[in-house]
Amino acid sequence: MNHFGKLGLGVLMLVFGASAWAAHHENTNEKVASDWIKATHKGQAETRAMVEKHMADNGVFHQSRYVGFGFALDPKNQDQMVVANVTPGTPAASVLQVGDVFESVAGVPSTRENRDRMSFRGKPGEPVKAVVKRDGKSVPIEVRRGIIAADLSKAEVLAGIDRANDETWAVDQGSIVEVLSKGNVVYVVDETKDTDDVSGLPFENRSITRFEFNGDGKAVSVRSMGEDRFVLEQLGYTIER
Repeated sequence: MNHFGKLGLGVLMLVFGASAWAAHHENTNEKVASDWIKATHKGQAETRAMVEKHMADNGVFHQSRYVGFGFALDPKNQDQMVVANVTPGTPAASVLQVGDVFESVAGVPSTRENRDRMSFRGKPGEPVKAVVKRDGKSVPIEVRRGIIAADLSKAEVLAGIDRANDETWAVDQGSIVEVLSKGNVVYVVDETKDTDDVSGLPFENRSITRFEFNGDGKAVSVRSMGEDRFVLEQLGYTIER
């Protein structure tokens, strides 16, 4: 969750044409976009400051699409699996509530010792059965995986940053590979090297972030795409479907 970003340079050249990407010259929007990505490499506070200062009040962050449920757990709570956020319009929205505490998932008790055994994996549309504690009562639920494509407001982006764990935010190494711009649109290519918190394995990720700025130099659109599958493969996972 540290990065905003991503699209392939080959696609950029097809869309805008090679001539549009003439020799790079730094301008204000390019500097803001570049500094924004550098901040995401450094830490939670640095990222929040950039979003607060440089994202327009009506700005939108377009998340990368993924197959899942549409909820996030509180990363600061290592003892319980507490639902910290539920994205509207997703499969989880009609089932889960903020504050729900998972007691078991697919029959596996949700304990600190079992954390690495907890699995929400499955095919799109396949139900995952679980039990959550809500208002002091155990509630059986069933949620199905689906395509998640959420657009977040500035307030939602800031709230998501605030929920994150600052201790695990910063990457081991981050660098800007290239900055390209045309008019009020800026693309930033960055590369990070980090270590997985669970397995301890190192991995690297290259991302492209598309920023669109208004006349006041504020980001009205931030769109991301990354090498999620490549990261999983480096950590030993096999994508079967």
